[in-house]
Amino acid sequence: MTSPSQTTPEWLAAMRRFLATPRGWFIVLMALWWVLLAVFYLVPQIDLAVARAFFEQAACGEAIERGRVCGSFPYGAETLFILIRRILFYLPALVAICILYRLIANLQHHGTTYSPRKTRNYSIALISFLIGPYVLVNLILKQVSNRPRPYETDFFGGRDVFTPAGDFGGACVGNCSFISGEAAGAGWLACLIVLLPKPLRPVLGPPLIAISLISPALRTSFGGHYFSDVTLGWLSSLVVYAGVAACFEMSQRARKRNSQTNL
Repeated sequence: MTSPSQTTPEWLAAMRRFLATPRGWFIVLMALWWVLLAVFYLVPQIDLAVARAFFEQAACGEAIERGRVCGSFPYGAETLFILIRRILFYLPALVAICILYRLIANLQHHGTTYSPRKTRNYSIALISFLIGPYVLVNLILKQVSNRPRPYETDFFGGRDVFTPAGDFGGACVGNCSFISGEAAGAGWLACLIVLLPKPLRPVLGPPLIAISLISPALRTSFGGHYFSDVTLGWLSSLVVYAGVAACFEMSQRARKRNSQTNL
């Protein structure tokens, strides 16, 4: 009879093998994304509490209708924060252009100087950037989610009714709050840790992640997005990156099988 101590290493080994593949990370990250969406949908007070922490209520003038909340998100008027936000807004696109340049340069090599690994890694990064922050977030979700931004809602000086994350019944008609495109771009930057040489990842990885979290934090403090918008936006790029890497892995395995069976 096998004891629990003997079966535990096998379970741990299976889990490690599972998480050692892009497919494993894709499944885990995708599940986490949906779990977090359910939490934010069922407990919308999380979004309201975080937004209130950055909202400064003010007295309304006599011309304002009774019962309306007046005020602003003061961090959104700070010159330094606005400058940082603008830099971080364009940073993912600039990095993507640099990666595209390196991909083209690598494709121009032949023989021993050509690196298939670099072509694969750069391609995954660029495809993930296009599918995630650009197509999935900015062209699809932000156009159909109908969620008003915090400063547009009646809780924070606006006129629209608050809607929780995942509720597509809001009053916004385009470029809506769910999910944050800038947070998605920042999440994509965090994924680029895999492009770093392994010895440098423990050194450069934490600063890269810290930089990628600044943009979501600023968007929340500005009242431009709810906490759920930036959290799910940031995480969405990790999901897409792992999904694209998993597709590359499966196609590579399929090519190897075909090459082995061809006469």
